Amino acid sequence: MTNSSTPDVLTKILARKRQEIAQRSALVSIDQLKQRITTASPVRGFIKAIRKKLAAGGTAVIAEVKKASPSKGLLRENFLPAEIAISYQAGGASCLSVLTDKDFFQGCEEYLQQARAACTLPVIRKDFIIDAYQVYEARAIGADCILLIVAALDDAQLSSLYQLATDLGMDVLVEVHDAVELQRALRLNLTLVGINNRNLRTFETSLQTTIDLLELIPDDIIVVSESGLHQAEDIAMLKRHQVHTFLIGEAFMRCEDPGEALKNLIA
Repeated sequence: MTNSSTPDVLTKILARKRQEIAQRSALVSIDQLKQRITTASPVRGFIKAIRKKLAAGGTAVIAEVKKASPSKGLLRENFLPAEIAISYQAGGASCLSVLTDKDFFQGCEEYLQQARAACTLPVIRKDFIIDAYQVYEARAIGADCILLIVAALDDAQLSSLYQLATDLGMDVLVEVHDAVELQRALRLNLTLVGINNRNLRTFETSLQTTIDLLELIPDDIIVVSESGLHQAEDIAMLKRHQVHTFLIGEAFMRCEDPGEALKNLIA
């Protein structure tokens, strides 16, 4: 559900997403997805992998497998999810994020399956999830975690989708953009919160967004800083503010060897 404060770009994406869900559910029912889940690969602990890296004093990177974006267009022509996943694991990634949205990010479910099959890292399905159908679908295709964007959901949707994902054994990354969204997110029994530094109205990024919201978040919640992270100094600056988990995609996708770029960024 969206309201008058929902950015135009998100409204457009969600309208298309509702059409997509109707089309997909006509082809494959929820009952069929539930059946597929019974034979799906066991869940890999997404939050567990992050905690393990942090406990060892490391920097936890959720490395993104992303072909394109609405704001930047095509990011990588030679897009081979399996090779990218292998490179990321070699470069020290804790987890993977794979875009499955087709119309706006040129992603698909097969990319997630290819990336996950090529490595041993947990994978988050990065999409605009607004319906229970997509949560079942995520587990059926092998996702270990899903993204829930607070700006795209009302409180009832946020709570029910979060609970469903948890019931299916998946972890959840709840994404916020501002203090109002954060307060809504904190009503959940959160373990992992993502702060997206990108303004959905202007598409501009500011790492100050993460810094400003940090003081509102309880210490036992893992904070993931997302978007606008391009150089080692960005990471170093946020680490000085006790943020040690990052979701990064674009900066790596433009490099020939994404894993090497990751290694250099967190060295």
